[in-house]
Amino acid sequence: MTIEDAEQLALDGLAPRKRRKRAPAVKTPAAEHPIAQVVLDIQAIHLGQTFDYYVEEKYSEAAQPGVMVRVRFGGQRVNGIIWKRTDTSETPESSLRFIERVVIDRVLVPESMRNDATLIADAFGGTRANILRLAVPPRVARVEQEQRIGNRTGIEKNGRIESLAKIERESYEQLQRQYGNIDLLRTALEGQRFQAFVLDPLPGSHHWRQCVAWMVAAALLQGKPAVLVLPTMREIEDMAETLQSIGLRCFAPTQSSNGAYGGDFAILNAQMAPAERYRAYLAISGGQVRCVIGTRAAMYAPVDGNALFLILDDVCYQDADGMMPYANARGVLRLRAKAHNGVFVAMANARSVQSQWETDAAHVGATQVSGFSTPIHAFPAVTKEASPWIRWLNRDELARLADSTIGARVPHTAVRVLSKALESGPVLLSIPQDGIGEALSCAKCHRQARCSYCTGPLERLRDGSVRCRWCGVATVQWACPACHNERMRVVRVGAAGTAQELSRLFRGVPIVLSTPSQPRGIVPDIGFAPQLVIATPGAEPRVRGRNPSECEYRAVAILDAWTSLYAFGIDAGVDTLTSWMRAVSLCAPRIRGGQALLIGETDPTLAQSLMLWNSTLLAQTELREREQTALPPVFAAACVWGRRDAVKVTLERIGALGGGDLSAIETAEGMLPSVLGPVPIPQPRTIDSRELEGTADRVKAVVRVPQSRRGELALRLRSASARHVAAREPGELRFQLDPKERI
Repeated sequence: MTIEDAEQLALDGLAPRKRRKRAPAVKTPAAEHPIAQVVLDIQAIHLGQTFDYYVEEKYSEAAQPGVMVRVRFGGQRVNGIIWKRTDTSETPESSLRFIERVVIDRVLVPESMRNDATLIADAFGGTRANILRLAVPPRVARVEQEQRIGNRTGIEKNGRIESLAKIERESYEQLQRQYGNIDLLRTALEGQRFQAFVLDPLPGSHHWRQCVAWMVAAALLQGKPAVLVLPTMREIEDMAETLQSIGLRCFAPTQSSNGAYGGDFAILNAQMAPAERYRAYLAISGGQVRCVIGTRAAMYAPVDGNALFLILDDVCYQDADGMMPYANARGVLRLRAKAHNGVFVAMANARSVQSQWETDAAHVGATQVSGFSTPIHAFPAVTKEASPWIRWLNRDELARLADSTIGARVPHTAVRVLSKALESGPVLLSIPQDGIGEALSCAKCHRQARCSYCTGPLERLRDGSVRCRWCGVATVQWACPACHNERMRVVRVGAAGTAQELSRLFRGVPIVLSTPSQPRGIVPDIGFAPQLVIATPGAEPRVRGRNPSECEYRAVAILDAWTSLYAFGIDAGVDTLTSWMRAVSLCAPRIRGGQALLIGETDPTLAQSLMLWNSTLLAQTELREREQTALPPVFAAACVWGRRDAVKVTLERIGALGGGDLSAIETAEGMLPSVLGPVPIPQPRTIDSRELEGTADRVKAVVRVPQSRRGELALRLRSASARHVAAREPGELRFQLDPKERI
C-alpha cells in the first residue's frame, strides 16, 4: 500500500461523518441599478474610496443609498453605507461580490449628509469613512426594535406657531434697538441663499441665549432646521432652558401610551448614553426634530435644506475633533451652510482673528471653509449701558489713586469695591488656573520677584532655596529693584491658596470654590446672597434669583492678570480675552451698580478691549501681526507631525521642500520659505512599549500656503499619507489642517 492510499484507522462506529458539499446558492443581481458603491467602515486612509458590490434582487428595494449594509471585504465582514446605486462598474465582474445583508432597512445617512461628508473629507484631507465614524453614532438595535420614534409634530399644531411668531417679533424689535445690521440677518433667515455673519453679543448672562433663541425661532417659522454648536454642556443646559421658555419642547418620551418620543429640539452630544444618542440621531435624520444643540458632535447633525448653522465661541479648543481628519467645527459649519444655501453665524464675546479677517471684504478670499462675513455689532451707547463699569487696576492707576498696596494681589482699592458689592449680593473672583503653585513677591511693595539675569519669575524649592523658573539660576541675596527690600512673600495662586488669602481680607464672608480639581468640583449655581465665589474660567456658577436683577453678580474681579503676559499659543490673547469676557458678562450692568475689576499688569490692548467691550481692537491688532509674520488666517496652514524621516519625505512629496511649487510663499516682506520647523515634540502620553520605536525622534512642521491653494494642500497631504500607509513605510505620520496650535 502506497502512502497515497493510506487511511486513518478508526474504531467501529466512530468513523468521521462525510458531509455533502452544498452547492452555492444562486444569487440574482437586481434588475435596476445592480451595482452598489459602498463606503466601508475602514479608517485606513488609502482605502477611502468606494467599493462596488452586487445588490441581490431580494434586497433591491431595501438597499437604497444611505442604508447600512454588511459586506465581505478581504477576510472579514464589515459594515458600510451605500453611497450610490449604478448600472455598471469598472471592477471586473469576476471580482464583484454580493452584499450579504441589509443591516438597517431605513436611510441612516441622507443624501445631503452624504454630500456634506464628501465635502468635509476633501476640505480637511480625510476620507468619507473618517467623517461617518464621527457623524453616525454606534447602532443600538433595541432602539430600532422599540419603534418608539413618533411622527413629526411641528410647531404648526396646537396654535404654537402664533405664539412663537409673537415671541420672534418682539425679540426682533428689541434687537433692532441694540444692533446694527440685524435686519440683514433676519432677511437672510427668510431667504434662500447662503450668507455668513459674525455677531458680537452684548454682555449679560442671558443675552446671548436670547439672541440665539430669536434666530432659532425665525428659522423654524420659515421651515428651516437649526444646528447650534456650543462649547460645553453648561451652555447646552442653559440654551435648552431658554428654548423651553419660548415654547419649544425638548426631544423626550411623550405622554402617549405607546411610549413614543417627540419634541422640537434635540441634544446631540458624544457623552450621551449610546441608546439616547442613537435615538436622537434617528429623529434628526428622519426630519422629526428640526433643531439640534450640542457640542462639536452636533456639527455633523444630518439636517436637510436651508438650515441655520451657528457656533458659539469659535476660538475655543473644544471645537476640534480628536480623531482624523481633525476637522474644526467652525470650518465644518460654514462649509455645510454654503452647501445648503443656508445661514452661518459665528457668535462670541471675543471675536476670533478668523472672524475679523472674514469681515474685511478688501482682503478676504473665498475658500472651502472661509469667506466674507457680515459683521453685527451693538451700538456704542447700548454697549455702555449694558456693560458694568470695568476698571483696570494696574500700577499706574493705583499710583494715581495713591493706593499704598501697589503690587499686592488684591490691593486696598479692590477690597473696598468688593466689600461694598458684598452688601447687596454675591461677588465673583476669577483666577486663571487652579493648583497648589506658589509665586514670590516683595514683602514690602508686593512686586513680583524676578530673576536678575533673565527677568523670569522666581520659585521656592522644598529645601527653602530660591531659583529662577526660566533659567534655573539660584538666587542669593535678592533685593527688590523698586524698593530695595530684601524680604520676599509667598503668594499662593491656586483656588485653595486664594481662599485662604481672601478669608483674612473678608472676615465672616462665605467662600465658594468652583474648579474641576476641588473636592466639590464645578458648582453649577448659587443663591443670590452675599458670598465670595472663586472660580476658574468656564467654571463660574450661575446665580439663581427670583427676578433677572437677582441672577447676576454685583461685582467681578479678575485676579492675576499678569499671567496673560506669559501665556503660550498663537491664540493666547484671544483665549484670555474670551475667559475674561465670559466672567464679566455675568456681572450686573452699570445702571444697577455693577463693577468689574481687572487686577494686575497685562497687555494694554487686552485691557482696552475688555474695558470698552470691543474685542475688535484685539482682533485687529492680532491680524496685523499675522500679516507681518505670514500666519493664519492670512495664509492657510497645516501641521505635519511624526517621525523625522517620515515628515521630511511627506514634505518633499507635497512639494514643500526641495524647490517644489509649495516651497515658498510671497509675503509683504518678500519671498519666505513655506515650512516652519521641524521642531522636536514629546512622545504621546498614551504610548506603550510597542510604539516606542515608531514614535522615536518625533517632530512637527508647519506648512503655509496661500488661502487659494488650501484645498490643493489638503488633497496633497491626503495622497502622501495614503502612500505612506499603503507602502507600509515605517514611522508615525499625521497631519491637520487649520490647527489651533501651530508649534
